[in-house]
Amino acid sequence: MDFWDVFVLMLIWVPLFLVWGMALHDIFRRDDIRGAMKAVWTLVVIFLPFLGTLIYLVVRPAGATEQERQAIDTASRQFVARYAPTDNAQQLALLTDLRDRGALTAQEFEAEKARVLGQAAPGRAPAEPAL
Repeated sequence: MDFWDVFVLMLIWVPLFLVWGMALHDIFRRDDIRGAMKAVWTLVVIFLPFLGTLIYLVVRPAGATEQERQAIDTASRQFVARYAPTDNAQQLALLTDLRDRGALTAQEFEAEKARVLGQAAPGRAPAEPAL
């Protein structure tokens, strides 16, 4: 085995086998597809190693496993905690901006404004305080 054989092996075949193996592993750990579809994807990836794996990775939805769903949920909660308005003034400024851009109607704006200020929404009875 000369240098170029090893070079081709390391540059092309090893990464191809790694991606192929990871795709097969991913097919079996997903909980959003059932047996028959797993068998179809397995056959596609095995008989069309490069193209089948590429197709699988492109059409594979995010959040296909429990760990991914937890990671997405954690990231979403961290994003909201970091960028959500924390006081009434910021919330009212955000609501005003949404209304001015046309994302909220006047009625939706008033209802959200009343919610932020802790008042009853227009046209609704005051909420009972929790004990």
